[in-house]
Amino acid sequence: MKKSHLMFIVMLLSISLIVACGTTDEGTNEGTNDQTGEAEEGGVVTYGFGQSFAGVLDWAHYDGQDDSLALKIFNGDALVRNGDDLMPEPHLASWDISEDGYTITFYLEEGVMWHNGEEFTSEDVAFAWEVMTHPEYTGPRWSNVRIIEGAQERRSGEAEELTGVNIIDPYTIEVTVKHHETGEPLPNAIDLLWTYPMPKAHLGHLDIDEIEDADEVRRNPVGLGAYKVDNIVPGEQITFSAFEDYWRGAPNLDGVVYRIVDGSMAADLLINGEIDIYELPASQAVTVQHDDRIYLEEKEGLSYSYIGFKLGHWDGEKNVMDNPKFADVRVRQAFAYAIDREGMLNSFSEGYGTVINAAESILSWAYPDESSLNQYEFDPTRAAELLDEAGYVDSNNDGWRDTPDGEEFTVNFMAMNSNEISEPRATFIVQNLQDVGINARLQDGQLYDFNLFYDLVEEDHPDIDLFMGAWGLSADPDPTGLWREDDLWNYPRWVNEESERLIEQGLSLEAFDIDYRRDVYQQWHQLVNEELPLIPLNSPVRVYGIASDVQGVTPDVSDALTDPHLWYRTN
Repeated sequence: MKKSHLMFIVMLLSISLIVACGTTDEGTNEGTNDQTGEAEEGGVVTYGFGQSFAGVLDWAHYDGQDDSLALKIFNGDALVRNGDDLMPEPHLASWDISEDGYTITFYLEEGVMWHNGEEFTSEDVAFAWEVMTHPEYTGPRWSNVRIIEGAQERRSGEAEELTGVNIIDPYTIEVTVKHHETGEPLPNAIDLLWTYPMPKAHLGHLDIDEIEDADEVRRNPVGLGAYKVDNIVPGEQITFSAFEDYWRGAPNLDGVVYRIVDGSMAADLLINGEIDIYELPASQAVTVQHDDRIYLEEKEGLSYSYIGFKLGHWDGEKNVMDNPKFADVRVRQAFAYAIDREGMLNSFSEGYGTVINAAESILSWAYPDESSLNQYEFDPTRAAELLDEAGYVDSNNDGWRDTPDGEEFTVNFMAMNSNEISEPRATFIVQNLQDVGINARLQDGQLYDFNLFYDLVEEDHPDIDLFMGAWGLSADPDPTGLWREDDLWNYPRWVNEESERLIEQGLSLEAFDIDYRRDVYQQWHQLVNEELPLIPLNSPVRVYGIASDVQGVTPDVSDALTDPHLWYRTN
């Protein structure tokens, strides 16, 4: 499972709307998207986003949706992409898998050019894997390459070469993959393997630990996409111009602008023509649904939002579950009953989305049978009962519950500031907890910027008790990457032997049978639902506002940046 904090989302914003295929409802401006005005030659389209971007413009190193949106504009092509059914299909390459399931042979598209004039070859694919298995690699995607034969030895410094990679010729490359612990073939090898190439001619001269902060990534990145980077104003704006040699055909537009804007003003900016595409908060979407200057596109998200407990810390190699504050599962379950998730969805997201009880998107084929899960419906009385059972009572008559030892029990809740609903929603959650006697409060009495928020969460800042986040997911439901003991992105820092066992079973030889694999993930979700390292909130519906004269925009499960070379303006 990959993250795209892509909020997303990769961690996605304040996280109420995140990502894949839905229908337009009665309130949207259905007719506008069907207009057939003549296409203008060229033009520029501005894609807006509500949080400043970090500027790590390399797939192997980026950390959030803020950068992934920019990456998709100028470098969104991988060897493999997912089709409408979320199954892998050829893109920059086709492939064969050996009969024993261990070796994948990729056959690359020929004549594909990088923006610096170099041709894309097998060297660029191998280079990405070599970088990500190097001991000095600083990025977060080790789980996507550790399945390559020899990756563990290279990362530990025991070997210099990545033995599982064999370049046959400039357009053919073999990679041997296996389960990193059992050595068995993997049922989801194509989904799990990292398939974004890196431009070796552009980055190969750098030391591995220099790449993330190098000018070649942050100021002068090179991609394979339909638009190339012209200028970067750090954290504020990136301008792109058409790359006429794009391998799928020259783009219709002259260029694209990726612009950071005040999210609370997004609808007005769309109406006034200052931006052309924006993922709108539901509260803004309903105010413009009948305005003929824009049209709305809705997509269910391959993502979910959640409230996470901080159960421990990351020691540099693995998660350590050593925080006693939420060690009692009854306390975690009480928090779930105390929070009105349905009320949150209706009040702050206009009902766009589905309340969930599993850490998964409802779009996934592995989403569990909800009837088998604890529903944690809003029930303050049940929350109070569980807290009482756990010994969290008001021992000094100050109006707040204390720990079983009679110590003050305070809870800092950390949330992001992404739009106008962020603060009232966070206040709503805090009030829900206070209503059952929990002395909850916003951390430092404020909301946090996107990048600072995730920096503090990832660093396990000692003041964080609860945090609100969201994950954009990969098409394959393997929880690896987010939930293993050695996963950095396991932000709750949950460690559970049964979870580890089930995740392993989901990648076993038996798991080549999809029914078996589905049953394993059913069991895993039941475990998470009972142990509750986080409180699932909703599987969202994303709403995109698009200028009425901008066509060819096709939102997918992650964002509205599918095939930007097909965008065009009408007159």
